[in-house]
Formats: sequence, structure tokens, C-alpha cells
Amino acid sequence: MKSKGPHPLLKGGCKKDVCSSYSHGFSSSQMQSLAAICQTLIPPLTLDQELHNQAYYFFYSSSGFDEVAERIVKRGMPKAVLIVRIVLKLLSSRVGTLLLCGCICLDQKWPFVHKFSELSLKKREAILQKWSRETLLIPLKIAFLLLKTVCFLIFFSLTDENSSNPSWEAIGYKVEVTETSTKTETKRPLEKGIIEIMNKSESSLKKSLIEKGINVIDDSDDNMYNIKCDVVIVGSGCGGGVAGAVLSKSGYKVLILEKGHYFVPEDYSGLEGPSLSELYESGGMLTTQDGKVMILAGSTVGGGSSVNWSACIRTPDCVLKEWSTVNEIPFFGKTEYQSAMDAVCSRIGVTEKCTEEGFQNQVLRKGCENLGLKVEPVPRNSSENHYCGSCCYGCRRGDKKGIDSTWLVDAVNNGAVILSECKAESFILVNDNNEKSRKKCLGLIASIGKKKLRIEARVTISACGSLLTPPLLVSSGLKNQNIGTNLHLHPALLVWGYFPESMVEFKGKSFEGGIITSLHKVQSKESNTQAIVEVAALGPASFAALSPWVSRQDMNEKMMKYSRTAVLFALVKDQGFGEVRNQGCVNYRLTEVDKENLKTGLRRALRILIGAGAVEVGTFRSDGQKIRCKGTKNEDLEEFIDTVAAVGGPRSRSEYWTIYCSAHQMGSCRMGSNEEGGAVDEYGECWEAKGLFVCDGSVLPTAIGVNPMITIQSTAYCISQKIGEFLKNGKYL
Repeated sequence: MKSKGPHPLLKGGCKKDVCSSYSHGFSSSQMQSLAAICQTLIPPLTLDQELHNQAYYFFYSSSGFDEVAERIVKRGMPKAVLIVRIVLKLLSSRVGTLLLCGCICLDQKWPFVHKFSELSLKKREAILQKWSRETLLIPLKIAFLLLKTVCFLIFFSLTDENSSNPSWEAIGYKVEVTETSTKTETKRPLEKGIIEIMNKSESSLKKSLIEKGINVIDDSDDNMYNIKCDVVIVGSGCGGGVAGAVLSKSGYKVLILEKGHYFVPEDYSGLEGPSLSELYESGGMLTTQDGKVMILAGSTVGGGSSVNWSACIRTPDCVLKEWSTVNEIPFFGKTEYQSAMDAVCSRIGVTEKCTEEGFQNQVLRKGCENLGLKVEPVPRNSSENHYCGSCCYGCRRGDKKGIDSTWLVDAVNNGAVILSECKAESFILVNDNNEKSRKKCLGLIASIGKKKLRIEARVTISACGSLLTPPLLVSSGLKNQNIGTNLHLHPALLVWGYFPESMVEFKGKSFEGGIITSLHKVQSKESNTQAIVEVAALGPASFAALSPWVSRQDMNEKMMKYSRTAVLFALVKDQGFGEVRNQGCVNYRLTEVDKENLKTGLRRALRILIGAGAVEVGTFRSDGQKIRCKGTKNEDLEEFIDTVAAVGGPRSRSEYWTIYCSAHQMGSCRMGSNEEGGAVDEYGECWEAKGLFVCDGSVLPTAIGVNPMITIQSTAYCISQKIGEFLKNGKYL
């Protein structure tokens, strides 16, 4: 069967005749400075000058500079964007360039002082190198980081109408070709219950809601639909999807709101650029306020399960013991939670078998075996022969059993309705006549474009994740001190090792094969896990954006080795925590113990790469910290490893800094045995509002130290089972 092709939002391609559609607001002189910076950053790809010329011309002719400017303005932190605007403005003048760059812009000939774009490539490179090491004028370092990150994200992900980028051939990258199913699909899995707003007018929206059994009354005076149901859920990910399935199966009319779009396997393109933009929160560019941690979170129907790396690890026993005793949440220590994990693993088809590991997991396993270290298989929610390196952009094979193909299918088959592209604004809270010290939740207000929805329900559930649930609760007027605090991120730091094609014992490329199929636990002398080591899925744009930029030539060497560079990361169960009370505003701080554990994990990861036979290894520290292994004495390698540490972020006053990563967020509305200890009780109900529940990763009492998908789904299963009992007993009428 001939494929219809990817969804329009995911297929990429250059904009045509769209100069007037850019809204970045940069002047022509600022754009001239931006172009000069991009030209300085972009590596020459010198193995094939013709390919480099093609790649650069494609970037230039595809309005690449405007794309960079647009992405900076739309996705960058407001303060960082302001810094970039000021820097580009100053660089567009001679006096401003002198202020920011110093005597390097002086000349003995007229006009004596050159603006940035007039300087030679060598001088511009020296200026950017100085900004990267800046210890006094930190805003210059911030401007450098944002410009570098976005420039590489665009340069290596921008595609033409054929979904191709000339730079990919030079670096040995290609988008995986998937076999097209010969089976004719007449319906999308959620078609029975989903209403996709982008395909609906106001009149057809109302008609669709009524046809699917939702009570709707049109309030034309307030441009609002009044809707009634039993349960309304905000978010369709690991928490909301499970809750929707459990409660709809119990016979309740469930309405699920999702601000993202709905995609099926045939819609996915495997293209890094549009996939990051459409499937991730803030287009994959969300960071903490200090720019130290890059945060990845799913933002589509199915939530993080649609783009995660498939790891299905049960909640560790030591964590369950801590939660049930120290945090005084009894059900974590009971058989009901174990049964919930069994039910979850069964529904999403978890298997521990893997018939063929990808290049990076081969390296991890071989390195551990050669060093006599224990390496463990990682269960996945896919078949044992699932060999897909691009599931982080949506599983094109349809093999991965995410929420969108399991729990949500169960939900719509039992009458649940899903509204995509619908954003919840606030919960409706009123005084409760029966409990004077507590509010009562009647439902919520949501928006679809300019249209408002007032949804009244017996039970309201916030399941929009640890980053979005707290701001929604706070904006609705809740005051509990635990809302938005205690945010854990499972911070991770990356290392890399290069294995040339001549090392035939490792088959494949870095972007091929199952993403996570093996892990190693770094344990202390007391047998406590200090960190876990796993492999990372990084497309060429993300790899370049996260990599340190030392020079054009150094970046060129990195990118030419990309396809055979194994990237490992060390992840810790963080004791430090952060805060998120306003959407997109995340603050976070590591403890000294976290830094020490990360250092130990990083050093172990480097030893694993060296043990596997890497010819060169390094970290992602800003100065490009690396060492050639081949021909180097063991004592010299150990001396290098001893210099590796968990350094500060870009706002630190140090020449050397790095970017941390987080793909797991939890704890920002944690359960507690009382109001002082948590934002919600052990059943997920808000202490301040009767009938308002939280059912996502934010309720977890602490970090868990492993990939949290099974834990979140199992916790949601227990919470929603309890909600069902409450409804059955008439508690919420």
C-alpha cells in the first residue's frame, strides 16, 4: 500500500515565500550580526567541500537565519532573548562591537573600528571562544549558549520538500526507512472517541460532542459551551490515560483534555526538527531559569509515553519502603500496588527480551563485561525484536505500546471522549457548605481558540505532569506550600566515546536500534545505588546543540564522527529539588551529594567506554574535555578521569560549565499524610479542594532513581481505582 506520507505538522520542509510571516522582530542590522555568528559557528564539514557548500547554501536559501531568529524568540527564556537582542544590536555598530569584543575589532586603517560582521572569520571565532569562557560578563556567555544551541538545532534539522538535509550525507546520518504496512487501516485507534479541534468548526465541535454522549449547552452571551460529565481529566499521558481507562470501564462518562495533537504511526516522520517542535513541551527547548538543565517532556496525545525511550522498570523495593514508611503512604507497601504494576506491565506488553541490541547498547554491555561490571537488561513496552532508534520522535512501526495505543484505546472503547488541542485554564472552586475549611471543585474552564468551555464534573483530575499541574493549581487559587515545590528532575550528565567503522565488533550507527535495552547501576560500598548508566538518543541536531563548541574545526571533527559516537549518561536519584509555580518557570538546585553521585556516575561511564575499546572519549564540558585512548598509558587515562566532575551551569562564574539534562520530572505535588507534608493525600485528592485529584508523576513523594513510566502508571491505577470507589459510594454527587 502506498503511504499517504507524514502528518503535515511533522513532515518538515522549507517555508516558501514567508519573509512576511516571521515575527522575531530583529532588524536587518541585527540579522546581519546573527548571520555572521552562525557562519562562525557552523563547522566546515571539510571531508567533502562540495557537500559543505551544498549544506550551507541550503541553510542560507531556506531562510535559515530567520528560522534561527524565530526559534530564539518563540522558545528562548524571555530574559535570554532580551540579552540576545541587545548583543545583536550592539554588534551591528562599531562602538557596540568595541564594547563587547575589545581591541580585536581595531584596525590601523579606516574606519579603524570594525563591526562584528566585518571581522575576519578567525577573529569572530576568537570572540565566540572568549564569550564561552566568560567569567565576568555572564550575559555574553548566555547569549553565546542560546545562539549556538539554536543555530545547530536549525542547521542540522532543517529539511527540504524531500525530507532531506545536505549535511546529513557528510556526517553519515539518514532517517530510518520503515516498511509500510500492507494492511489497510480504516480507522485510527482513537477515532471512536477523539475530537481533533484543528479539524472542527464551532458548530461541528458541538455536534461531535453531543454525538459522543457529552451533554452540551451553548451559552452564546459568554461565547461558551457548558458541558457536563462524570469525570474530566486534564492530560492524556501516563496518569490521565490510565485514569481515563479505569474510570470509563467502571461506567462513568469521562472527558479527557489534551493541549497537544493526536498522531498515529503513519503520521510520524522520524524527522528531528518538526518532531521536537510538535511532540515536546516548548519544542524541546525548555530549560531551568538558569539555563543549567535542559528539560524534555512530551506534549501530545499519550504524553511522554509517545516519545519516551520505552524503558519499563518497576519501582525499586527500597523506594516503596521509603514511601510507605518515611512518607507514610501505606498503599505503596501493600499488595495492591504490586498488583497495579502487574496490571500495567500486562496492558502495555512489557518484555525483557531483546533479540538485537543497537550500537550504543552493544558498547555499554561490552564495556561492562570487559570490566567485570554487572549489566542488566531493560524491559520495554515493545516486541523483543523492536529495533527502532527514533521512537523519541514517535514510533513509526507502531510497535511501542504507549498510552495512545493502549489505555486510551480502552477508554474510548468504554465511551470516553478526548478533546485534543484544548487547554485547561483554571479549576472551578467554590465554598463547601459541608467542610468550611475546604473548597469544593465543580470542574474547570478550558479554551479552544477563542471559545471557552465550562466543564462541570463530579470529579476533576489534573494529570498534565509535574511541570504543568502545579501552575494550574496555583492559578486556580490553591495555596498549599507543597504545590510546585519538591520538584525532582533525575539530572543526567553525558559522556561520549568514538568507535570507528573499523571496529566491526560493534554493528550499526549511533542512531539505530532500540534506544535503551541495557543499564548499569553504580553502587557504593554500602550497596546503595549512586547513579545508573544508560545510553542516550540524540539526533544530529540535538547532539550538535548539546556538544561544546570549542572551534569550527573541533565541531567539524565531532560531527564527522557522530554516526559512530556512543553517548552514555549518568542519572541520579536527586536529593536536591526545585520549584515550578508558573508555567515554563522552573528553578532547580543540586545538593553536594547529587554532584558527588553524578561525578561517580560520569567517571564510571567513561571507564565503560574505555573498557569497550573507544579510541577517544570525552565529556560535554564547555572546553571540550577529551582524551585519545589508543596508545595512552593507563595512569594517564586515570589522571584524565580524575579531572571529571559535575561542574556548574552557564551562569556559573567558571570558565568550564556544562548543560544537564532531564527527561523525568516528578514530586511537585507530592502525596503526604497531612497538609504540611504534601499537596495531596494518599488517594491523590487535594487537601484544599474536595473532588479535585492529581494523577500524574507530580504526586510521587520523592525521586525514584530509575525511568518512572511504570511507577507513574501504577500510581495512577491505584488512585483511579480509589476514585471509582468514591464515585460508586456516592461521595461526589
